[in-house]
Amino acid sequence: MGAKPTVLITGVSGNLGLHLLPQLEAFQVIGVDIRTPASPRALFRFDTIDLSEERSCDQLLELMLAYRPEAVVHLAFVDRVPRDGDHHAQWSSNVIGTSRVIEAIAEHNRMVGGIEKFVFTSSAAVYGPEPELPVREEAPLRAQALASALQRQEADQTVQARSGELRKCRTYVLRSQTYAGQGAHNYMLDMLRGIPGSERSLGRRLQRRGVRLPLIISSRGNTLEHKYQFVHVDDMARLIANIVRRKEADDPLTILNVAGRGDPLSLRRCVEIAGIPVKQAPTRGLGLRALRLLSDLGASDIPSAALPYLYGSCALDTSRLRIFLGENYRSVIQHTSEESLVESLKTPANREPTGVPGEPVIA
Repeated sequence: MGAKPTVLITGVSGNLGLHLLPQLEAFQVIGVDIRTPASPRALFRFDTIDLSEERSCDQLLELMLAYRPEAVVHLAFVDRVPRDGDHHAQWSSNVIGTSRVIEAIAEHNRMVGGIEKFVFTSSAAVYGPEPELPVREEAPLRAQALASALQRQEADQTVQARSGELRKCRTYVLRSQTYAGQGAHNYMLDMLRGIPGSERSLGRRLQRRGVRLPLIISSRGNTLEHKYQFVHVDDMARLIANIVRRKEADDPLTILNVAGRGDPLSLRRCVEIAGIPVKQAPTRGLGLRALRLLSDLGASDIPSAALPYLYGSCALDTSRLRIFLGENYRSVIQHTSEESLVESLKTPANREPTGVPGEPVIA
């Protein structure tokens, strides 16, 4: 029996990476991250690599030349602002780091060839907090304010612009909705759980008292009818594994919206599932001020820049994904948005340390 084919995964220690590993048992997996994964035995080899460092490009190329992967899956992304507030370091890791991964693939394929697929996990946040619905892959990218969303957009555009440099390597950009499922942790789920923040003393005190933060909305307008989608982290892992195994001759660049099956949920339905208390403010402006105050006082870890996304409305058109997967669609995307949300709220969050690669804060 021949040796297993090799896949290289960046950001392997994050929640999605850990869910992806069981889907790739037929492969020899090389993992890189800034911290050791919880299940290192599932990896053929693990290396500590920081994509914010210039030497990371050479480190990746060394691994590629040594193990000749046929696919590279780029999951590494610092979504939460580092505790020191260093946005430049975050940008360097996310945007320049993505360029370094691309550069390593391009150089490897120039020298010896063989990397056939590059999978990049983007986010629905690149479309902005309130895009025109339904959102198709051709929609303009209009990320706003939130650093992670702006950096996702810049990295997404970088991948598109440089995909032609990869020499017979097909590129897949996956713009996913909010991750949900067991252990999922992001700002949207934090808001629906109503759990006070854990990064500052007031939030920790409120947690000890069992306080649940309310959802604050404007009494005017139709905020409760805004549209939300979720994608189960296991479905996202199955999709990536499907692409890695895929034999079809796809286009050089494939961009796919990713969300759970079924109709989007209204915020009203999300509130019903979460059982969270709702408080109404006289105006949208006052509601946002109250939410910002919770953040400023340390009661909530959700930054004010994330609020337009959390209270916006974004429903992705996933018809391209359904055509792409064909008869495999239901076996890959097994959960509806509602099922994914219900499972998330029944299980405790996996709260990762701030500023390390993990799952998206918004999507």
